[in-house]
Amino acid sequence: MQYGHILNASLAEGLKLLSRGEFQDVHTSAIAMIKQDVEDSVPYFLLGHIALEHRNVEKSVSLFKQAAAYDLGNALYHAHWARALTLLNRQTEAHAVAEVAASCEITDAHTADTIGVVFSRTGFHDLAINMFEKAVALNPQPANFHFNLGSSLQFLGDFERARIAYEAAIARDTEHVRAWSSLISLSKQSEHDNHLVELAALFDRHKNDSDARLHIGHAIAKSYEDLGDYPASFAWLGKAKKLKREEIEFDRDTELALFTGARSSMPAIPQRNTSPASPIFILGLPRTGTTLVDRIISSHRSVCSAGELNTFAGLIKKATKTPSNLVLDEETILAASHTDLAAIGREYITATARLARGASHFTDKMPLNFFYAGLIHRALPNARIIALRRGSMDSCLSNYRQLFSTGYSYYNYTFDLEDTAAYFQSFDSLMRHWREILPPSRFMEVSYEDIVYKQEEQTKRLLNFCDLEWDDACMRFHENAAPVSTASSVQVRQPLYSGSIGRWKKYGSALGPLKSALGDLATSN
Repeated sequence: MQYGHILNASLAEGLKLLSRGEFQDVHTSAIAMIKQDVEDSVPYFLLGHIALEHRNVEKSVSLFKQAAAYDLGNALYHAHWARALTLLNRQTEAHAVAEVAASCEITDAHTADTIGVVFSRTGFHDLAINMFEKAVALNPQPANFHFNLGSSLQFLGDFERARIAYEAAIARDTEHVRAWSSLISLSKQSEHDNHLVELAALFDRHKNDSDARLHIGHAIAKSYEDLGDYPASFAWLGKAKKLKREEIEFDRDTELALFTGARSSMPAIPQRNTSPASPIFILGLPRTGTTLVDRIISSHRSVCSAGELNTFAGLIKKATKTPSNLVLDEETILAASHTDLAAIGREYITATARLARGASHFTDKMPLNFFYAGLIHRALPNARIIALRRGSMDSCLSNYRQLFSTGYSYYNYTFDLEDTAAYFQSFDSLMRHWREILPPSRFMEVSYEDIVYKQEEQTKRLLNFCDLEWDDACMRFHENAAPVSTASSVQVRQPLYSGSIGRWKKYGSALGPLKSALGDLATSN
């Protein structure tokens, strides 16, 4: 942690010791400061960092909040309080605290960047950009400040300024692999304009860094795909994933047990509540059109996109109190059936109120909510649930070729094609289950291919299902100015195109093992 201008000497000394990992000394000193003056804000802030370092996030929130209470105008305290709240998926509270932080005097770049990260995590990228620009103005040297600015600019569709920011990050740190992969994602590489030489050298330099190899290898694979060299692209995907695949020790049986648990979460007669709220959940395998449908629906004058929210999953975990360190596992889903789901529904509406930005309807497009479809219906019986479907081969390939967050274990199946095929088979079976048991007025499947080829027909179908009047803007979804915080941030700002349908055929015999693993489902394209 480095801060540009901190007047309090005890705070500066405490942060210096924390940066060296001298937690016991800081703890002893902080307790002594509290005994001397119980309303001194500094020791609570330092203790909050210690709690966060030891993964006691709830305690860190309490301590940062206490520090802020004793120094209401301190942007630093509010920034870290807000950041800790995001780690608990308390996004509405985090945004409110970040707004307070942004209103304070900000004299150091790190604090501005932290506030920007909170705004970014809560989906307010316009506000995030202001903070990231302030961070860069206060200290233009850290590469990550430029990378964070580029990410929010990309999510808001300002691709040229995003490119400049990513290049600025790379200029300051040529090893910044996330900036490299983001830069390559922005535009189609060509024979005369690509970075294959630099990327190959970078890949070789990171022989033992699995995360770096993922980012660099995926960027190289994307470059070769842009150049039309599909065998080379596929080979590089394998190279990119190899080291990470060896590290994660993926257990297919444990992963697929989630689907068994999900099927058990919906009794024949669901609980009911009287909540008038009707959020729109858009779910399905990633890279199968969830962002596209979100953009179509949220282009409607009465709808706001709240983005990909972990809110419902977090509330289920909180209510079940299961012992695992995972938010989503079989035990948690099974335990959820015995919780007060009506109360969870009410909590969900409260927690997402600010993210809805005052709209009468809002979308939640977290793909993995497909595990919770039965629980969502029980908690929010008026909610609409839209499940995206896409041809099996394209679905599996799109998952395999996508670079997901390495800190999010729920997509670990994508490091191997046969694991991806097994996951798709379980997903397909679960969708058939929801189709049979959930009322058609609340659960609808929609085909990505149908949207591409029958845009107006499917748009009318989507709006009718959501009980929304026709709005021409939904046909011009690519003009939607709202942020897109997903891998589709570039594609969904273009009109519909069919180029990605049947993409798997370009890879030829390389996908033979995938086709065999899918069996009869391979013909569902």
